[in-house]
Amino acid sequence: MLLKYIPLQVFCSQLVFIDWLQHHLIPCPFKYLTGIDCPGCGFQRSVLALIQGNLHKSFILYPPAIPLLMFFAYGLADKFFKLDTSKNIIKKTLFVFVGAIIMVSYGIKMWNLFAHYKASA
Repeated sequence: MLLKYIPLQVFCSQLVFIDWLQHHLIPCPFKYLTGIDCPGCGFQRSVLALIQGNLHKSFILYPPAIPLLMFFAYGLADKFFKLDTSKNIIKKTLFVFVGAIIMVSYGIKMWNLFAHYKASA
């Protein structure tokens, strides 16, 4: 009798866990000290949106989240299955690619954030 309610209990426990995570995010020390977003601000909220299945919201919150998670997944798979060459060409290329995505995303965020400031000559 109770076995048919187990999926419902697991689903509800995941909802409670996600709700708990949303209220206990790790604060950004860079933003706390300077008041400016760091290049990683938004990653936690983006991953939570991804866990909830909201791909669009995840991308809007932090565009590099999905490539960064894929890079971490590749790194773990490479550690166990030795996917890369001895010179780590694939890992280095992915590292530069994901870093470029992070910096471009950060530049766009900062450009839009500080667009209201006018430089006077």
